Amino acid sequence: MNEFERVCYEQDGFLVLEGFLPAADCDALQARAAELVAGFDAGAQRTVFSTRDQEHARDRYFRESGGDIRFFFEEEASGQLNKIGHALHDLDPVFDRVSRLPEIAALASDLGLAEPLLLQSMYLFKQPRIGGEVGWHQDATYLRTEPPSVTGLWFALDDADRDNGCLMVLPAMHREPLRQWFGYDGGELVMRTLDTPPWPDEEPLALEVPRGTLIVLHGLLPHASAPNRSSRQRHAYALHLIDGRADYPADNWLQRPNLPLRGFA
Repeated sequence: MNEFERVCYEQDGFLVLEGFLPAADCDALQARAAELVAGFDAGAQRTVFSTRDQEHARDRYFRESGGDIRFFFEEEASGQLNKIGHALHDLDPVFDRVSRLPEIAALASDLGLAEPLLLQSMYLFKQPRIGGEVGWHQDATYLRTEPPSVTGLWFALDDADRDNGCLMVLPAMHREPLRQWFGYDGGELVMRTLDTPPWPDEEPLALEVPRGTLIVLHGLLPHASAPNRSSRQRHAYALHLIDGRADYPADNWLQRPNLPLRGFA
């Protein structure tokens, strides 16, 4: 990351790096995801993932997914997958290799993560015509550290545009406080409102990017994506990093009691 990119990131709360992930690595992640899906036997376990009502939070299958590889279905289409999560980067050799590329490690250092830890990974499908909407949110709502340190890395594995549900952001809004917190209150996962002002009523910026692009997202930057109503898929890989110097509270939803966090080594 050069100085201009650093200034842009600090100013806008996001950074677009085209051509970051080679085509061969995009191919490898998509092929491996297809293999994982082919080997998945859903049986009676069909947890639907929805950012609209967080219904999945009541499901033990979701709650214990932080240290595993698990499959989640679309809200609008029975039998169609929404994502795979949440420890692909530690438990699958292909995702492990790509997630720990030297270029990503160097970027984490440039972003100021003194002791970067790879916390969460997700393979996101956005299936043609049924890929669900992801509402406005801040990643720190779900992956909270004190002080805030979560950083999102979003890799486009297909061309992403307005028609197939590209990312949308509210530039510079990472300077706003954390609006919500999702975590444990006793034995229940709940969403708490921390700050009530609504998001500004302004046109969001659609990040239309070609395959292989990396979008870096500050943990407090509001972002979203529209449904995919096109005939084209919009696969992506998301990786979330935190700084090991920060405290990761025990009331965060994502816990890995049997899988210690690792950095890039």
